[in-house]
Amino acid sequence: MHGLDSIHDPHLGLGWFLILTGLVSGAVLGSRFHREGFLGGYASLPRRLLRLGHVALIALGTLNVLWALTPCVHPGSRAEQLCSVGLQVGSLAMPLVCAAVAWRPTLRPLFAVPVLALLVAVTAAFIHLP
Repeated sequence: MHGLDSIHDPHLGLGWFLILTGLVSGAVLGSRFHREGFLGGYASLPRRLLRLGHVALIALGTLNVLWALTPCVHPGSRAEQLCSVGLQVGSLAMPLVCAAVAWRPTLRPLFAVPVLALLVAVTAAFIHLP
């Protein structure tokens, strides 16, 4: 059951872990942002994708915390399960895919994995609401 009494909900721990990781990765990226040519310059694809990954960590971490605190109307329902799995897969895959594509642009089709997982998760969450 989701709610304040479900402190062991994996989304709560995952969410805070993603937020912390996003803040640390932002600090690392930010420590060199003043260098004009850092990661190919401000507008370069690698630098943009790493920034996107860092922001995704914080945003998706927050979404996981919100899901952990969302009241459960039908515990164990298909919608709840789809949201849970989709949110975990998408939240972990999005920053990893951002980093992978920054390293190898030919991996861009991998973005379908986190995007579809998150679309399923948010749609299921919407259906799950009272």
